[in-house]
Amino acid sequence: MSLPVTGTAATPETTPREVDTLIIGSGFAGLGAAVKLSQEGKTNFLVLERGSDVGGTWRDNTYPGAACDVPSHLYSYSFALNPDWTRSFSPQPEIQRYIESVSRKYNVLDKHVFNCDVRSAIWNADTARWVVETSKGTFSAKIVVSAVGALCEPSLPDIKGIEGFTGEIFHSAQWNHDYDLTGKRVAVIGTGASAIQIVPQLAAKVGQLDVYQRTAPWILPRADREYTAVEKFAFKYVPGFQRLSRLGIYLMRETQVVGLAKAPVFMKPLQIAAEQHLRKQIKDKTLRRKVTPNFQIGCKRMLISNNYYPALAQPNVDLVTDGITEVTATGVIDGTGRTREVDAIVVATGFHVTDSPTFAGIFGRDGRSLAEVFDATGQQGYKGSSIANFPNMFFLVGPNTGLGHSSMVFMIESQLNYVVDAINVIERNDIGTIEVRQDAQDRYNREVQDKLGSSVWNNGGCASWYLDKHGNNTTLWPGFTFEFRNITRKFDLEAYDSVNVADLPAPSPVAVPTASDNDDDKVSVQ
Repeated sequence: MSLPVTGTAATPETTPREVDTLIIGSGFAGLGAAVKLSQEGKTNFLVLERGSDVGGTWRDNTYPGAACDVPSHLYSYSFALNPDWTRSFSPQPEIQRYIESVSRKYNVLDKHVFNCDVRSAIWNADTARWVVETSKGTFSAKIVVSAVGALCEPSLPDIKGIEGFTGEIFHSAQWNHDYDLTGKRVAVIGTGASAIQIVPQLAAKVGQLDVYQRTAPWILPRADREYTAVEKFAFKYVPGFQRLSRLGIYLMRETQVVGLAKAPVFMKPLQIAAEQHLRKQIKDKTLRRKVTPNFQIGCKRMLISNNYYPALAQPNVDLVTDGITEVTATGVIDGTGRTREVDAIVVATGFHVTDSPTFAGIFGRDGRSLAEVFDATGQQGYKGSSIANFPNMFFLVGPNTGLGHSSMVFMIESQLNYVVDAINVIERNDIGTIEVRQDAQDRYNREVQDKLGSSVWNNGGCASWYLDKHGNNTTLWPGFTFEFRNITRKFDLEAYDSVNVADLPAPSPVAVPTASDNDDDKVSVQ
């Protein structure tokens, strides 16, 4: 479990209602934005966070075995290296403590409004400001930075009868720690990144565990170990040692881009390693056939684990590959018609990424919501940071910024460079409104999709959450991360339409729109 943040957050008595910049969310992206704005000397901003502390995904995902699949020293801010990592791959509590420590070190907690659920963000052309409705009232801002993570809205399976299950049921991101699973009959639905961490933990304590697999993932060995005392000393006291270690990890990870994004044939060595890992850990040929993927490695997210396969081979664990027909009040009916009685169901079916419900609460210049825009065109943006029709709004971890090989914190920092420079340009040039041009966005997306055309994600023989309903990969960056860093190093004003403050039309007496005007007052965008 995460530790509570200590420090002074904004209070109702001290919270301003009109600010220059509102940041929505305080995970790695939102907290990073707050730190960077503060370092630039900006004080007129707020961070709206629906949780009770910082952390985002790492605050919420407290399931047994939760850990990162990116090495610790790379999964951290470059401006706040952590010499105190205990392992090569950090567990969730350690990552959460790190994030909390950054919020304290850079003194940005007083800019946070916690337990503040954002319900809608509506562009008011009359005032050239965003009107943001929340559970703590209305806020107004010239600029909104959306730092709502891609892995924040749990995706629940559409299974007949599941709402009538009378046992305990919860999503992996909403783990019920008050319910004791010891000795119980438990079903885990899903075999993705969370499930392969959960299953070994449950197999050791439950009476019977049924794991429902739709698609077998490729799993590589997890090179996880505890750092030695000598290494810990060097990370803390030897100048440059930690940064050099981080660089080495980064360069090794970047070599995977050749196979993932450029020429999938170069993924063969990784696939051989995964096949050997599978054969070594699972001796039963029937079970081995069930867990052997039928697509090229890298097409879906590559997973790492040393204990998932052995857990599946335990006598109290059944891997079910016949699908789920229905959930009854007390059990699960598989595709063969067999009913397995269970006391609890753990839903490990991932998150809404390309179809997040948060999109329905953001309304742009022409009155359409982000969900409506994406429904028509798919998730398209400019450098993952701006979207046409949404003036004075920037996105962190936006379209095509995801990775299949390395640390998202690197991509977030790249975007922070771009967004903070954009805010500086807006202030320096006294710009009232700014919006990426549609032709610039279209040209950028054509280039991105052309590059993705040769990637393993588009040609590996699988269907994944990387693809939207239009069949486009709107999730991943199609190249080396240093290429993204280069194109986001400076804000490119020429790709945007802008209007100076002096040229804005005088406000009309039209009423300021509210969430209820759009019948979306119950939609949460964070």
